[in-house]
Amino acid sequence: MRRRAATSVFLATFLCAAASRAETLNLLIWEAYIDQGLIDRWTQETGIAIRQINFDSDDARDEILADPSNNVDLVVVDENGAHLFGKKGVLEPLEEANLPALKDYEPKWRDRCAGRGLPYFSGTVGILYRSDIIAQAPTSWEDMMRPSVSLKKHIAMFDDHTELFVPPLMLLGASINASETGTLKAAFDLLKAQAPAVLTYDYVITAIQDQATGKEIYMALGYSGDQHVLNDKVGTPGLWRYSVPKEGTLSWLDCVSVMASSPRKQRALEFLDFIGSPEGAAANALALTMPTTSSAALKILPEAMRSDPEIYPPAATLAKSQYQQELSIPSVQARRRIISTLANFQ
Repeated sequence: MRRRAATSVFLATFLCAAASRAETLNLLIWEAYIDQGLIDRWTQETGIAIRQINFDSDDARDEILADPSNNVDLVVVDENGAHLFGKKGVLEPLEEANLPALKDYEPKWRDRCAGRGLPYFSGTVGILYRSDIIAQAPTSWEDMMRPSVSLKKHIAMFDDHTELFVPPLMLLGASINASETGTLKAAFDLLKAQAPAVLTYDYVITAIQDQATGKEIYMALGYSGDQHVLNDKVGTPGLWRYSVPKEGTLSWLDCVSVMASSPRKQRALEFLDFIGSPEGAAANALALTMPTTSSAALKILPEAMRSDPEIYPPAATLAKSQYQQELSIPSVQARRRIISTLANFQ
């Protein structure tokens, strides 16, 4: 994983150099995952700038968080990361006393962030596809794992040790948190057979911006909401669509956390309270076309958005979804070994 290591070293160096600049908060976040207008309003009202540092996988983010000199003030983590880094004392405990906005978030969301993050956006993992090339929405993980000949070298997967295994494990009828050797071997066999059809294992939002390969991606593994970012990137509304396969999927929750080591902790808490307020959360959800987890923000969103199944999946879809759990170290190591070998079969 040389590319990941190089990226982490670069970001750590950049953050160390930037840390000395006053009145700036460093936010470690997925690309295009917060409304720039909301950030601009915060800066206008407070005079405090927000510097976004983007990562393109959980593994890349975790490498940065593992470095004690990272100079990150706020970070977007999944619920499993909130538990893991919370237990290690990396993330600041959050409650209504230091984050008043939490009062608008139901216990089911707050509990999943382990008291170490503000519930941010929730969603699913599914299949992104170009509607001008793939006329019928994919209905099964089979469409991605055993693709038609026309999709050879037109699929983007995602070299993350959690998300990459969702399609094969769901297709096998197994838990997405499986750690048994036999189950992971079966998942590897599916991924190995699929590999010749895969164009890239880079996250699709990163890959779509590569001039050499971006236009060659017709189908991709990604998150609900990614279709809107992709359409913005290519400048064609409605081109990319999103589908959740019938076998079920991963239901995820992202949390925004404050680093316990941040020297700007109070400012970071104030920013978190700002984006977590009903007005802030609603504006963010509208701009990104994503489902808010704030009960107060939900009430002020347009009815058309609240009833959109691409934003708020129907109960039947969620009933087949699984939640991510903390994986054992041997399981993570086995999954990463599998990922490192897949390029050999392309």
